[in-house]
Amino acid sequence: MTKVQVHFRLQKPLNDAMLERLSDTTAKYGIQKIKIDPALDGLMVEYDATRLRPSEVESALAVAGIPIE
Repeated sequence: MTKVQVHFRLQKPLNDAMLERLSDTTAKYGIQKIKIDPALDGLMVEYDATRLRPSEVESALAVAGIPIE
């Protein structure tokens, strides 16, 4: 397993529904951890690079309705 961290900026603040969908995103095979930046303006996603590509991580967040740049 090769752990990789990728950072995304949020386009707008997360609401309760988005936070719930974000927590469900960790159920995707290969996504290990998601942390919200202390300033609440970004995310750090840790994933297994042997399972996922960065574009697949971004796609999983987009499908969950997370407003990332």
